[in-house]
Amino acid sequence: MSANISLPHEIQSSRTAGLTARQRVPLVMARLAELYPDSRTALDFASPFQLLIATILSAQCTDKRVNMVTPALFARFPTPYVFADAKLEEIEELIRSTGFFRNKAKNIRGACEAIVANHKGEVPGTIEELVALPGVGRKTANVVLGDGFGVTGITVDTHVGRLSRRLGFTRKWDPVKVEQVMNKLVPRADWTRFSHELILHGRAVCASRKPRCEACALADICPKVGVAKK
Repeated sequence: MSANISLPHEIQSSRTAGLTARQRVPLVMARLAELYPDSRTALDFASPFQLLIATILSAQCTDKRVNMVTPALFARFPTPYVFADAKLEEIEELIRSTGFFRNKAKNIRGACEAIVANHKGEVPGTIEELVALPGVGRKTANVVLGDGFGVTGITVDTHVGRLSRRLGFTRKWDPVKVEQVMNKLVPRADWTRFSHELILHGRAVCASRKPRCEACALADICPKVGVAKK
C-alpha cells in the first residue's frame, strides 16, 4: 500500500501489540483469506438483475431464506419489464417470508420501473446510477457491482461495520464513513473479497454480543474494541 496515503488520526493511533491499523490490515486479510478461500456472496443469482433483487430482499433476512424465495419469484417475474408492470400484491405474496415485504415489494417494483425508464431494461453498472434506484443504498450497490459486474467495492453491512470497529480500523458508525476509511486501508483489488470474508467471519465467529474470541484466528492481533473483559 502506498505510504503517502493520508489516514484519519484514529487510524494512525490505533494499536495492538505495537501494530497500527495499517499494519494490522494485511495480517487480518491473510488469515481470513486462509479461513475463507472461496468467499463470495451466499445469494443465488444468474445475472446482475437477479442479484439486485436478491440483495434488496436480504435486508433484515437471511440469505438462505432469500434463496428459497427467489426461484419462484424470478420464474414469475423474469425481467425488470415484468416486475415494472406487476401488481404490488402479487410481489408481496411471493416475498412475504423475507419480512418487511410491503416495503421491499414497493422498492423492487420502483427500482425496476426506473431501470426500464432510464436504463433500457438493463441494471446500471455504476454506483451513482445504482444508488439512484428506489431501495438501493451503497451497501446494495457495492454487492451488485462487486459480484454482478466485477467492480470491487467495500460492502458495509452490520458485520463489516462491527468488525471494522472491533479490529480497530475505525471508530465510525456511519456506513459511508466506514467505507471511506476501509477504502484507504484495503487495496482496491481486494475490496469485494475482503468484505465477504469479514461477513463470513462475523457470522461464524465474531458475533455482536458474544464473540468467540477463544476460537478466533485473529485473537492475537485484534484489539477487541467493545468486547467486555472476562
